[in-house]
Amino acid sequence: MTSPRSPSARSILRGQTIAFSCLLVLIWTAELLHLPHHLFGDSPDIQWLRVLFRTFVVLGIWLIVHQTTSRLLKRLHELETFLRVCGWCRKVDDRGEWRTLEDYFDTRFQTGTSHGICPECAKTQLARHRAATREASDTKPQS
Repeated sequence: MTSPRSPSARSILRGQTIAFSCLLVLIWTAELLHLPHHLFGDSPDIQWLRVLFRTFVVLGIWLIVHQTTSRLLKRLHELETFLRVCGWCRKVDDRGEWRTLEDYFDTRFQTGTSHGICPECAKTQLARHRAATREASDTKPQS
């Protein structure tokens, strides 16, 4: 999984940080070696304003990219934690193998299952049972 704290997520964020750091090193190295002067005929003096402006721009872009990537990785982790359940037979996708809910709990959590009824379903089923009983008694011939 790719939680924001997982090794793969950290390596993605670390890789981005390293790439932006390399870009900053390149910007500063080019200025300190007077590459703009040698390549483009600029002034031989170090242009502090230019190098600082470029540094702040790269840091701003890094901050936006880092925050966006962190949010995307967090969202991806949230999506990966969903339990896929078949809409028809209610089987659970356990890493590509479809199991009954009972088997899933038994194999993944070593938890046995028991059947019960929630209060909402109990109320609905009791109402249906009473209606069916009334209907059956109404259609029964009177003696």
